[in-house]
Amino acid sequence: MPKVFIIAEAGINHNGSLKTAKKMVDAAAASGADAIKFQTFNAESLVSKFAPKAGYQKRTTGNREGQLEMIRRLELSQDAHKELMRYCRKKKIIFLSSPFDLESIDFLARLGLKTFKIPSGEITNLPYLRLIGSLHKKIIMSTGMSTLAEVKEALKILVNSGTDKKDITILHCNTEYPTPFKDVNLLAMVTMKNALGVTVGYSDHTLGIEAAIAAVVLGATVIEKHFTLNKDAPGPDQAASLEPQELAVLVKAIRNIEKAIGNGVKHVSLSERKNIAVARKSILAATPITKGERFSIRNLCVKRPGTGISPMYLDVIIGLKANKNYAENELIRGVTLSSSYQTGKYAKH
Repeated sequence: MPKVFIIAEAGINHNGSLKTAKKMVDAAAASGADAIKFQTFNAESLVSKFAPKAGYQKRTTGNREGQLEMIRRLELSQDAHKELMRYCRKKKIIFLSSPFDLESIDFLARLGLKTFKIPSGEITNLPYLRLIGSLHKKIIMSTGMSTLAEVKEALKILVNSGTDKKDITILHCNTEYPTPFKDVNLLAMVTMKNALGVTVGYSDHTLGIEAAIAAVVLGATVIEKHFTLNKDAPGPDQAASLEPQELAVLVKAIRNIEKAIGNGVKHVSLSERKNIAVARKSILAATPITKGERFSIRNLCVKRPGTGISPMYLDVIIGLKANKNYAENELIRGVTLSSSYQTGKYAKH
């Protein structure tokens, strides 16, 4: 299978600190993730002063301030973005960021971003979709809180705005932090792949790594997972994020699963060929047999090792004359068999 593109979602877990953001780059690169993703926004362009916090944001950050005040504290400056891009290049990890407003789209385009990540909340934002679609870049779009019809319409807008469909990956997603396992519904990812004819992936907000691993088995080509340097740090997304050592475990698990999925052809693997002689069985003499005696069900048996004639040809052996004397438990060898046997897979015996 193709290599899964793993995105370590830093999001806003840096709490507005460039120093913390760079430490997160270090951790993401050390984990083996392909990319680290931040969020780009102008607080005033993103949120009105009357916008309430989400329920999970109230649980994690309290209710003293509104969403606008919270977002202001988590914003990274344009200079910080430029420094993070330079730092990511140094650490050999791809820099990504989700823009949350039109100004941020233009800014990231000027920075030379090659892949744009559309967050779930923008899937019904017509001018936003048109602008990103017009950039002719690769697009990864999360689909939390949406129906298949809404995803189809957003995809249509992106394509009609100029982006080639093959350059768009759709991520199944649930935006509750953390997502209850009963609401994950990974098969919806498969539904979107079949219904829309696109590559798909999964943006995971569950606790742990099981759902992300299962998504890879179901065909996800992109996995996005929130991470943090410390789950106990202040901020709305910290508690539902992986810590660096957990992120490394996820990356390793996905890489192992890529190998394990294979090509779908049922065959004998190189590693197990040596076990055929040990684990399979052959036709042996159940009792001493004299030369010229006919083989029968009474004087033959089937036992390990598998280095003799396969038991699949027991019916062929029975009734033939022994070509030599055989001791009890000796492999039956040198018997003249039918042409179909001689040209088959066991002819070498």
